[in-house]
Amino acid sequence: MTLSKQEARKKRKVRIRKKISGTPERPRLVVFRSNKHIYAQIVDDSRGVTLAAASTLNLEESAVSLTVESAKRVGLKIAEEAKKKDISAVVFDRNGFLFHGRVKAVADGAREGGLNF
Repeated sequence: MTLSKQEARKKRKVRIRKKISGTPERPRLVVFRSNKHIYAQIVDDSRGVTLAAASTLNLEESAVSLTVESAKRVGLKIAEEAKKKDISAVVFDRNGFLFHGRVKAVADGAREGGLNF
């Protein structure tokens, strides 16, 4: 039996989340990729609280196209938000998506912005 793309991603997501969780010292940086936008959140799983968030929805320019460049800018923005809350180290959660393209660009942007993972 073959799985649909969504079912395969959900299976990968469960497999990943068994191994990682966010703590107050090292929260989880979650990436979600839709067809139109890319979202990043920093989550403390012990309290169930979102500490910071960024997406292509809240970037400055009005005509944001979903490209690797805009995904990298989301990574830079989430790192900037994390620095405001004194967060320097995170655990990266690719949320079942493969680590390439836009998901990798968010990670690269966050690293460039000063987050350690």
